[in-house]
Amino acid sequence: MDSFYLTPDWNLNLTPHQTKSGVLLVGHGTRDAVGTTQFLQLRDELATLLEPTPVQASLLEFQEPTIEQGWNALASHDISHVHVAPLLLFAAGHAKQDIPEAIQACQKSTPDISYDQCRPLSRHRQILKLIIQRLEESFEQITIQPQRTAVLMVGRGSYDPCASTDMQVLTELVKHRTNFASVSTAFYAMANPRLPEVLQQLSSNDQIDAVIVQPHLLFEGRLYQAITKIVAEAAKKHSRIRWMISDYLGPDPLVAQALATRIQQASIARSE
Repeated sequence: MDSFYLTPDWNLNLTPHQTKSGVLLVGHGTRDAVGTTQFLQLRDELATLLEPTPVQASLLEFQEPTIEQGWNALASHDISHVHVAPLLLFAAGHAKQDIPEAIQACQKSTPDISYDQCRPLSRHRQILKLIIQRLEESFEQITIQPQRTAVLMVGRGSYDPCASTDMQVLTELVKHRTNFASVSTAFYAMANPRLPEVLQQLSSNDQIDAVIVQPHLLFEGRLYQAITKIVAEAAKKHSRIRWMISDYLGPDPLVAQALATRIQQASIARSE
């Protein structure tokens, strides 16, 4: 969990001399139109929280505005500091390499503008709260006791062991806050255990009558659709089990609040 929690006072002008700052929200990008709309909805949620600080959306892949375009848009607001906010669940290659390299390239053309980069959302308490809400929403739709219900948290997966471990720790936090028969982790790709393998294990457990699959994703997109397809295939093979897929996190106010706290933490750390 976070070492400290800040109250909802999103004053980002915490640097010396009251530096005028802006926020560059960096999303992954998707070819899915619904996912793009949801990303922009979250940008609006964050902008409302941080008003009057300008919040500019940018995307790593597939779409515009690019990081460079987003940076230049903020520069046009006559700001002198950028809070770079990666909209990422865990710290892997994008957070550690791709985004910093892109931001450094942007700063070379505008050396008078400084920046900081906040941490990914990770195990922020508002994210944990939202996960529990999503599970409660799903559990309300089944009539099976929690002691006979398993929860499977599904991550995208990463070759970065820190990101995989972070997902597993998050799963343990969910486990300790619920009373389901089991709460376990699976990954879609690049890390083990893989989703089909864990679904098979759960389906062969005669102590389990229902499985709630929680895709730990931000928005609609091909990955969510792929996870849904894999679970549907398992449901056909193992009809004894009641299968339920929870919703992804989405452009929820709790995600915006978690982002705002991460930005504020980075701003405070810079001013110390």
